[in-house]
Amino acid sequence: MEIEKELTAPPIDLSNKVGNGDFNTIGQEFKHYFIELGRLQPSATVLDVGCGAGRMAIPLSDYLTLGRYFGIDIIEPSIEWCHTNITPTYNNFVFQHSNIFNRFYNPNGTILAKDYVFPFEDESFDFIFLTSVFTHMLPEDLEHYLSEISRVLKKGGVCFITYFLLNNESVELINQNASTQPYQFKVNDVCYSTDAQAPEASLSYDENYIRNLYQRNALNIRATYHGNWCNRPWFLSYQDIIIGQK
Repeated sequence: MEIEKELTAPPIDLSNKVGNGDFNTIGQEFKHYFIELGRLQPSATVLDVGCGAGRMAIPLSDYLTLGRYFGIDIIEPSIEWCHTNITPTYNNFVFQHSNIFNRFYNPNGTILAKDYVFPFEDESFDFIFLTSVFTHMLPEDLEHYLSEISRVLKKGGVCFITYFLLNNESVELINQNASTQPYQFKVNDVCYSTDAQAPEASLSYDENYIRNLYQRNALNIRATYHGNWCNRPWFLSYQDIIIGQK
């Protein structure tokens, strides 16, 4: 593929919408995880749910040379930036805006996440990833999205998803006020938030509940890597990572 220009990071107002940390560094970090841990192949058909302004798409653009990438996001200016700055050079990278309601990120959205059907046929993708998406979704919405992920994932395909998982270790650290995410507000028995007024700002989930959801949706958990968001001494990344396989 002929490269017309080197891709650069989006403006700061868009890059900040995908979270804290260096935009390029985090993108490269997860590219490494996708390849080394998720076994992502250059020929894969990939779905990035919550793609933002290309934090993962940009580093993957020179890797998916034989594959295809589809990114969907609820923030329209981020999708417009990707259309303008990524697709003209990499026409195998396609982006689509989905106007889904989120109290924190898209309060004017017209579609409820629990009703959103991914605009793809069954078993369309080899690899699906969500980075810091389920950390902003309420239980009913998360459950629906995971069922959609299972639907559009090919048999043998991989889903790579980050979370804030509640288990004995993380709960103890939260109770000790050691965590960077002070989950004090109960949404329900399996979900807690850092913000009572806008729960979607940051949500954590009981790890056993998430594991049961994978089983319910015919997704085998291949590996779990816990993060240092709660200040645990041994970790891989900031958020927890679950790698599933259909």
